Amino acid sequence: MSEDADSGDDGARPRRVDGTLDSHGFDPASTLNDGDGRSHRRLSPANRIAKRAQFAPPSGGALPVVDSDERLVFASDNYLGLTQDSEIQDAAVAAAEVVGTGSGASRTATGDTLVHRDLEHRLAETTGTDRALVFPSGYAAVVGTITALEPDVVFSDAENHTAVTDACCLADAETVHYDHLDVADLADRLASRADGDADESWLLVTESVFGTDGTVAPLAELCELAERYGAWLLVDETHAVGLYEDGGGIVQRDGLTERVNVQTGSLSTALASQGGYVAGDDVLIELLIDRREACTFSAGLAPPSAAAAVEALHVARTEDRQERLWRNAEYLRDQLAAMEYEVDGSTQILAIPFDDPADAVGLCELLYDRGVVARAVAPSGRSDASSRLLVTPMATHSASDLAACLDAFRDAGREIGLL
Repeated sequence: MSEDADSGDDGARPRRVDGTLDSHGFDPASTLNDGDGRSHRRLSPANRIAKRAQFAPPSGGALPVVDSDERLVFASDNYLGLTQDSEIQDAAVAAAEVVGTGSGASRTATGDTLVHRDLEHRLAETTGTDRALVFPSGYAAVVGTITALEPDVVFSDAENHTAVTDACCLADAETVHYDHLDVADLADRLASRADGDADESWLLVTESVFGTDGTVAPLAELCELAERYGAWLLVDETHAVGLYEDGGGIVQRDGLTERVNVQTGSLSTALASQGGYVAGDDVLIELLIDRREACTFSAGLAPPSAAAAVEALHVARTEDRQERLWRNAEYLRDQLAAMEYEVDGSTQILAIPFDDPADAVGLCELLYDRGVVARAVAPSGRSDASSRLLVTPMATHSASDLAACLDAFRDAGREIGLL
């Protein structure tokens, strides 16, 4: 006990000289400035979700004031550019008018509607599964599924979304991270574990398209390993759903529907809405509904969001948005590489790696000054990945939009000494 504290032996809590008790609260200010070398994140609101937007500088708790200049957005998951589609907006408005603006309760109470069932039927068709179940967010879908399954061990790609890590903690599962995309490393870890407890339940988890670097998981090889060891495989299609044939993801593209036990994904990326989903067989969905943590302790997805996702799936299946997105991504990748930027990934997410995080942040800021919004990301800490600048085109970006983006990259790269 310090000399400043009263050292009475009556069992009372120690007091400072000024008579106050020792603090058992928190110090958010010191946490924000804990010396990790990075500036903390701030909110910078936009006036709309589209390929062009006006942004307000961070304002804390004050009302934000947007800048007068519009900027080209190459940092959004709105891959098909559907958030401003009039038919999708009309579907959301109609659902709000007819069904209601919110679900009003959990799905297991009175928050289950025909709009939810329509969306789940369409998602089951898209994923080639028996059934689907929608959640208020993609995070909730992943956490709800893994905690309901209660696996003993989860084998997780080192670059998987934080939702997987959080779910493993909540499920009290042992988590084994294997090197990013490294099937051989996963095989070694599975083999070394195979001589242990034969009653352990194993779950292999991967994203199909990784949001951190745009790479694609080797799903066929992961299926082989899961089948060899009798494990289950969960594939998260957040950054792939809606972008492939019939609105599906990589699982559908590669013809692996029958070999993947659980598919999860987001309605908030290409499908221009809000929420997440799980798709699988009947028994899996019944288990998720029965587990109180997954469905009972959160209100259901808002009906307008469900209706918007239904219409977005229809547009993704029937219009040429996918082709336009892939043309834009390929053109940007080729032109950035021609400038001698290193560009990783093979999808709509273009990742430019940097050894020095300051270079990624510096380039991001210079691009913003030139009217282009990109996104600098730090490595997860679970892998040896570098910092990256992510560039994500939309299907709605025009040739002049792409040219303006490339001009900004050329000028900013020269100013910062990267080119």
